[in-house]
Amino acid sequence: MIKLELPEHLRSLFGSDPFSEIMQLQGRIYRDVVGRRTMKVELGGQSYFVKQHFGIGWGEIFKNVFIFKAPILGALTEVKAIEKLVEIGIATTPLVAYGVKGINPATQQSFILTQDLGDITSLEDVCADWVSTPPDADFKRRVIVAMASLAARMHAAGLCHRDFYLCHLVLKKDAFAQGKVDLILIDLHRMRMHQAGDGKAAMKDIAGLIFSAMDCGFSEEDWALFKQHYLPQSAQFWLQAEKRAKQLYAKFHTDKFQKRLAQEKAAID
Repeated sequence: MIKLELPEHLRSLFGSDPFSEIMQLQGRIYRDVVGRRTMKVELGGQSYFVKQHFGIGWGEIFKNVFIFKAPILGALTEVKAIEKLVEIGIATTPLVAYGVKGINPATQQSFILTQDLGDITSLEDVCADWVSTPPDADFKRRVIVAMASLAARMHAAGLCHRDFYLCHLVLKKDAFAQGKVDLILIDLHRMRMHQAGDGKAAMKDIAGLIFSAMDCGFSEEDWALFKQHYLPQSAQFWLQAEKRAKQLYAKFHTDKFQKRLAQEKAAID
């Protein structure tokens, strides 16, 4: 069984089996992990990103289930996430095409093709030197309000990103140069739906955001502003988020985690 959604202007670039050809595309690799590869490719003179899923096997599925993690089975998670984000008015990577082959979750192959956003920068890069070089107060305020508003809209709709870090909130450089803070949410392959806006998954998202901003000079006043523009939450929610953020920060700076990051980077260099 093959399900393929491919616009005609791209279908004409392939032969009789476009699904297999797309699964064999080669390009600049951005991420290459077990069962999944993300690349930048050019088709018909246009730049796209393709994320190919090759099946992770029952062993990987059971390993994730055993540690209470939802395994990443294929491209449809990201397809549905993009469609939902568009529906609720959150900017993300435009969906171009997708395909799925097979029904066995361990061996199913799939892909998603999205438009290249062009010249972008992430909030991680924007905020990187804010400790040594504080930004304009009004600009910083607009960044915080934009982050909180996006998170509020996402969580109110029952969506949780599960990798909600500054690096996955991006801006187009031309708009950024004009002082605009129009955030775009990317990297949606782990997103989950039908989550409680005040639940554990939402708390983990906020913890991830706090963790990723820990070296960026965000003050208590900044986070108070964030809370004003985010969803109303209990004191316990914020205590748990802050505790988890500190745990993530400590884990990130361990030798073991840094070694793993270095290995992943070396694999695509």
